Amino acid sequence: MSVDRVDEAPEAPEAPEAHEAASVGEAEAVTTAATAATTLRYYSVAPGVRLNVRGGPGTNYPITRVLSEGAKVPIYCQTPGTTVTGPYGTSNIWDNIASAEFVSDAYILTGSDGYIRPRCQV
Repeated sequence: MSVDRVDEAPEAPEAPEAHEAASVGEAEAVTTAATAATTLRYYSVAPGVRLNVRGGPGTNYPITRVLSEGAKVPIYCQTPGTTVTGPYGTSNIWDNIASAEFVSDAYILTGSDGYIRPRCQV
């Protein structure tokens, strides 16, 4: 089935104040979305490493997938867990890279030995 023409119902005229409020709200939403997009950084996994992604912040959680060499990951939040030694030191910080997916911070080049993102909410 194809459509050659679409008839639209005429819109009711808006009060000027409603249009202004909608524009301000839309502008705030766009600004918020742009700010959120620019604040999310991607961090490199240590060179030459295929990194296990786990279902929780520790080596006792099951492996959900493996990141390939050269992968970059976002870090949404961080939480304490099993202490791991890796290329970037020894750390008990685990990085949340997706819903229910964590990697040890000892394998992620963040430029810091401490927390760089908010703590994950349990």
